[in-house]
Amino acid sequence: MIEAAVLTERVGHVLVITLNRPQAYNAVNLELAGLLGDALEELEASPDLRAAVVAGAGRAFCAGQDLKALANGEGLLQPGREHWGFAQFAAHPTSKPLVAAVHGFAMGGGLEIALACDLVVVAEGTRLGLPEVAHGLFAAGGGIPRIVHQLPPRIANRLLYTAEPIDAEEAARWGLVNEVVPADGVLDRALELATRIAENAPLAVQATKQLVTRLGMSSTSDPRTWEIINEEVARVFATEDAREGTRAFAEKRAPEWSGR
Repeated sequence: MIEAAVLTERVGHVLVITLNRPQAYNAVNLELAGLLGDALEELEASPDLRAAVVAGAGRAFCAGQDLKALANGEGLLQPGREHWGFAQFAAHPTSKPLVAAVHGFAMGGGLEIALACDLVVVAEGTRLGLPEVAHGLFAAGGGIPRIVHQLPPRIANRLLYTAEPIDAEEAARWGLVNEVVPADGVLDRALELATRIAENAPLAVQATKQLVTRLGMSSTSDPRTWEIINEEVARVFATEDAREGTRAFAEKRAPEWSGR
């Protein structure tokens, strides 16, 4: 039986999303993109899910866009989903944190998928790169602004202009990834981080991600920054979870979140 190009599994409050075209190093074709978009919709729609892990089957995380499929005229954008970007993932809005578990290599669109996640755990020996310019293309799936925002300018420019990859250790040194772990522990560590996120109040976590996304590098001297923060304060601080969190702290017990 042929397995789907993306597999999902619920582990507690975490959705584990696995890119599953190992014979093609999980290169993104139309089927994989569609199912990856579906997985994020499942994450967003389920009140019981609070975070997700994105991983790859086989020897690598993701080789990027399937250039063979591209050469044969196959696109990646389904009608009505164009705004979700590359792999129906790179620009896909989700209020819940995403943790990438990267091994082997993440090239081109594969790295762009990892960059679209909130936390990134990589296996020792992993290579990360944006080689698009070597193929007559450029990193159109959000890679350019995300790399520029997350790396020192000279390092970002080297990665973008030379098409040469960097290794996991250099990526960690420049803060592009959170942790480098042994290859056999990368999924477990990513799941551990996602589970830790899911233990927190879901509405508070989602509000925090919303503020990170909307404010980015905004200055606290800008009145609009405080307007946006206060909008979330009004929404979150009046919830049942906010009351439960303070009660649980006072009563020295673990809180029980309702998501309300």
